[in-house]
Amino acid sequence: MFCPKCGSILLPKKEEKKSFLACSCGYRTNKLDGPTLTEKVAKASDIEVIDKEELETLPKTKAKCSKCDNKEAYYWLVQTRAGDEPETKFLKCTKCSHTWRDYS
Repeated sequence: MFCPKCGSILLPKKEEKKSFLACSCGYRTNKLDGPTLTEKVAKASDIEVIDKEELETLPKTKAKCSKCDNKEAYYWLVQTRAGDEPETKFLKCTKCSHTWRDYS
């Protein structure tokens, strides 16, 4: 929302357990409805959600597994950090199913 006095963006504030929107010019409003922006960052527990059938549909790449020395792995990308950070590439060995991250 924008300030009706000066046109600046109203920022959420909280005082004594009361939430409101305020502007740098001093304008305040209790009207908190309107669009909101949220961002979800994946947790480590959210990463291993690929079942066997879905795994076989993933693309493969040449990558050496540190566990069994196999040279092929499935890969997928996950946004594990903020939206302005690069995605994390996950790899899963096609032979032993060892999973690791590739930060390059």
